[in-house]
Amino acid sequence: MNYRTQLTLKSGNEKTGPIPVSTTTQTTCPLTCAIRDACYAKAGPLAMHWAKVTDGNRGGDFESFLMLVAALPLGQLWRHNQAGDLPGDGTLIDAAALRKLAKANSGRRGFTYTHYDMAIASNRAAVRAANKAGFTVNLSANSLAEVDAAIARKAGPVVCVLPSDVQGKQTLRTPNGAPVVVCPATYRDDVTCASCGLCQSASNTRPVVGFPAHGVSKRRADTIARGNPSAIAA
Repeated sequence: MNYRTQLTLKSGNEKTGPIPVSTTTQTTCPLTCAIRDACYAKAGPLAMHWAKVTDGNRGGDFESFLMLVAALPLGQLWRHNQAGDLPGDGTLIDAAALRKLAKANSGRRGFTYTHYDMAIASNRAAVRAANKAGFTVNLSANSLAEVDAAIARKAGPVVCVLPSDVQGKQTLRTPNGAPVVVCPATYRDDVTCASCGLCQSASNTRPVVGFPAHGVSKRRADTIARGNPSAIAA
């Protein structure tokens, strides 16, 4: 499979901060992702960069990418896929490729997010193995209403999209009472992924991290995120 990937050693994104970030071809994005057409990565400079990776004009093959990951300094925090998803065909995760990535990440602090369907047993197993190996894969829920089901999969930590009007430091709760904290980089200028690192933690005690809908398709993402109007602030 073509998992063409570009690794940028020092991100210029003000939210991630100056850490390494990767971008993977659009063909890895799950076909069932509810926010596929409302993805923040489909606008602006990132969209142009992503298109060039997808078209083969930037980046390299997966094996070359793994070598770059393995060459990162020990302890380095880095984000896989500022755009794109795990290696796979849009339905099934390529477990062998993900194992290779987790191995290349050994000793580093890599993290990412996935919209692959965790109702599929092989996808759950692949993600669970990656998290156990130290490569953090966050399960992406599209609303607070979806978080409880994602937690129940027990494949990894969970993040979710929040309504666009959720701002500032607060804790929301899912229908089953799971706490969801708002990503601090979305409301504090002095916080980035580089200084926070919360999404890299796969601890069982880590709260769900929520990201208010944003970007040019914010209205559509916001509509999807409002899947549970009964969510309450703690």
